[in-house]
Amino acid sequence: EVQLVESGGGSVRPGGSLRLSCETSGYTYNYYLMSWFRQTPGNEREQVARMFTGSLNTDHRDSIEGRFTISQGDTRKTLFLQIDSLKPEDTAIYYCAACSKGPCFTATSYDHWGQGTQVTVSS
Repeated sequence: EVQLVESGGGSVRPGGSLRLSCETSGYTYNYYLMSWFRQTPGNEREQVARMFTGSLNTDHRDSIEGRFTISQGDTRKTLFLQIDSLKPEDTAIYYCAACSKGPCFTATSYDHWGQGTQVTVSS
């Protein structure tokens, strides 16, 4: 059984940084795509970064302006999201998710989700 567990969220001041982690268990090595999403109350989950597990190519949401970086640990069991220059509008619950088969265009395409980790940015 595949399980995803996020950690690393917290409360930070604007301009600060956080590194979110997603520990995976079960067989995700051959999954098509691993992604980070975020969600604020009343809004749909939006994808902020993704990694193609085969090629390790990554994409990040344009509006993030280079502040977010997705990466994978050496054992390929941990997915990271480095967030720099945090802004109040980054406040959200952040989720990691795994999609087993492409194209994975929407959140509903994803097979597995973590429970989320809260990121709060305020002065």
